[in-house]
Amino acid sequence: MSTTPAYERDPYLRQIDTEVVEVGTEGGRSFAVLAETIFYPEGGGQPSDRGLLGEIPVIDVRRHEGVIRHVLERKVPIGPTTVRLDWARRFDHMQQHTGQHLLTAVADDGFGWPTTAFHLGEHVCDIELAVATLNPVEIRRLEEAVAAEIRAARPVSARRVSQDAFATLTVRTRGLPAGHVGDVRLVEIAGVDLNTCGGTHVRSTSEIEAIKLLGTEPMRGGTRLFWLAGGRVRARLAAHEERNAALRVLLGAPDEELARTAEAKLEQLHALEKQVRALEDELADSTAAALAARPERVVSAHFDGKDAAFLQRLGRRLSSSAPEVAALLTATLGEHSFFLVVVGEAVPLEAQMAGREIAGLLAGRGGGSGRIFQGKAGSLAPRDAALARLGELVARA
Repeated sequence: MSTTPAYERDPYLRQIDTEVVEVGTEGGRSFAVLAETIFYPEGGGQPSDRGLLGEIPVIDVRRHEGVIRHVLERKVPIGPTTVRLDWARRFDHMQQHTGQHLLTAVADDGFGWPTTAFHLGEHVCDIELAVATLNPVEIRRLEEAVAAEIRAARPVSARRVSQDAFATLTVRTRGLPAGHVGDVRLVEIAGVDLNTCGGTHVRSTSEIEAIKLLGTEPMRGGTRLFWLAGGRVRARLAAHEERNAALRVLLGAPDEELARTAEAKLEQLHALEKQVRALEDELADSTAAALAARPERVVSAHFDGKDAAFLQRLGRRLSSSAPEVAALLTATLGEHSFFLVVVGEAVPLEAQMAGREIAGLLAGRGGGSGRIFQGKAGSLAPRDAALARLGELVARA
């Protein structure tokens, strides 16, 4: 049996017959060690593979003291088995990882921007470049240069060399891992890059299909560049097209007018919201005046379609205009119910105590300070009982 894992010898293998040689548990999860594996273990910025061991899903793959452990949904017996790779996930990782090598090489050799870090994310990848900022023109030039190398269909290959031979080569590397012994694996994009790497890669830059640069952000004195490659570019374009189609219907505008039309709609919405706030202020003022004019010491009002913020505005106005009045104010908005208890300054009743008791009757909870207690009600069915209790508390005060 070769000491080189099958995923390294041929990253295009999707299924092999092998044997479970060790099983165990770690952290409450079952794992298996195979005589031969096509599953790549997480490392070097590349996530681990997924697939099936027999009919049992492989949910993680990691190295442990030099051994590759396949973490499983449930236990498996020792003995012969067949393993099948989640090929869509693997090929996506191959496209992204090879894309990173190409992007790093072109950015470094063509523009003088070396890569200091790489992350292959679930949806978007990024590299960190040792350059303070990148403007849109520079990003476009980099993307075009990378596209030219993809069109060139440059062969991509991997090989192992001795450490003595490695020392004689010009290799793009951030150094070997601490304590590394034995051969060094190199991945080469013909005429463009020679890099130390243990990951899986496509055979040609043409299989990357495309690389799209998405944007940047400052990071550790350099620039983080977000990008994606291959099938992810097509998937993102499809999502954009689906979203644009929906927006065209909603806004009644062609693609080139969507942003302008949405901006105009937002301006109209903000103007309407300002009008609504003004009308609600007028409603709060007139309602507070009407409640203050009533002869009762305890008053109440209910509002459909209003929220807690409206009740608070009304409560503040009533508190200042009717110091001798206590009030129970309620509102419903959709599936939510709100309440607010106001105790005027001239009413000898502790507002927070009264508010807590009313909250209990309404199966709700809340809080407040001073002469106002507000909260969310579980039910307004006992509202009459709560109002009666507030009247009792005021009468006893």
